[in-house]
Amino acid sequence: MKKRLVLFIPLVLFLVMGVFLYKGLFLNPQKLDSALQGKPVPAFQLERLEDRSEIITNESLKGKVSLLNVWATWCPSCKYEHPYLMRFARQGILPIYGINYRDERSMAIRELSREGDPYTKNIFDHDGRLGLDLGVYGAPESFLIDHNGIVRFRYAGPIDQTVWNETLLPMIKELQAVAKLDGAS
Repeated sequence: MKKRLVLFIPLVLFLVMGVFLYKGLFLNPQKLDSALQGKPVPAFQLERLEDRSEIITNESLKGKVSLLNVWATWCPSCKYEHPYLMRFARQGILPIYGINYRDERSMAIRELSREGDPYTKNIFDHDGRLGLDLGVYGAPESFLIDHNGIVRFRYAGPIDQTVWNETLLPMIKELQAVAKLDGAS
C-alpha cells in the first residue's frame, strides 16, 4: 500500500507546479509593482551612448519630471514603441531619457540615426547593471521620475497613444504641477 502512494508523489508535484505555472500565464507584467516606486532612482554613473566621454548619473535626472525608457535594438516591442516616443518627444512635454539596455553601442547609434532619436540623453547600459538595479523584467519598460529623482511609476511594455493619454499624461501633469509648486523648472 505504501509503495502505491509513493508512486503518486511525482503526479502530485506535477499538478502543483502546473497550477502555479497556469496562474502565472494570467499575470499582467504591466501591473507588477516596482520595488522602487517612491524611492530614488538607483545611483549610477554610465557613459552616454553617443559620447563615451560624457558621464550621466542619477543626479542628471533631477530638476524636471522625466521619463526613463529602457530600450534595445534587439527588442521588437521597442521598435513598435519608437514612433510614439518620437511623437511625444516632439511635443516637448517632458525630457525622455533612454537606457540602451544590454545592446551593442554601434548598432544602437545606427538605429537612432536611421529611425530618429527621441531621447534627451541616452544612457549606455551595456552589461545591464542599471536595468537590474531598476528591477527591469525586459525591454521596453519606462519609469516616470519626479523632479526630485524619485521613481513615481513603472510601466512594463510598449507605450502607445492610449497608454500615453490614459495613464502617463495625467500623472505627468500632476507631477509637473507639484514640481511647479516646489519651484522646480
